[in-house]
Amino acid sequence: MPQPTVDRSAAYEALLRDLLDLVGTTSPTTDDKSIRSAWRHHTRRGLGKALADHADTGPVPETWFEPFVRAMVHEPDPSLTRQLVEPAIIAFGRRRVQRALIALLDADVPADIAGAARAWYWTQARLSYEWRRFRTPEPDDDTEREDLKDLRQQYRHTALRRFVTVDDLDMRRCILPGLSLNPERYPDDMHHLVTQAIRIARTSSDDYLRHRVGIQIPP
Repeated sequence: MPQPTVDRSAAYEALLRDLLDLVGTTSPTTDDKSIRSAWRHHTRRGLGKALADHADTGPVPETWFEPFVRAMVHEPDPSLTRQLVEPAIIAFGRRRVQRALIALLDADVPADIAGAARAWYWTQARLSYEWRRFRTPEPDDDTEREDLKDLRQQYRHTALRRFVTVDDLDMRRCILPGLSLNPERYPDDMHHLVTQAIRIARTSSDDYLRHRVGIQIPP
């Protein structure tokens, strides 16, 4: 996926710093270009320690939820968003995290919509062992996915509407890879939106959107 056209790195670094403070991990001291990488590493390690510490003392503080969500939505690298999504799921539950992302998807800030779409992908993935070991008792992943069918449908419908109605390149780039373009997955009154989404992607001036829709719906 191409790099975002909107630079939110300063806000993201501030969010990571706040999250580190919340979980009780000292921010690494570095002034070089790898500062975000260092902060991600320390955040990940700090979250793991915090979850382990709270395994015997009860749930993590409620005040952690919003910073978790804001940080994962601001993370610019889709492959690294998982490092924030998985501990959030362990701490607060997959349903709650998904509902928060759907709410942001339906908000008015295109950059937040794009970030919510990037994070959503990882809310559907199986938890890696690193985070699964903090979950006790451990639910069956397939059963959990079945219980979340309503939210997957809500996300799908919301994502399609936003793709069609919000003219923002970053947002469309982030939504399209996970967007079903099969009309049969939508109610009859949304079929025209599927047609519009395909047309928008195929006629876009953006190479990525044209390439991506060609993979999902071969010409």
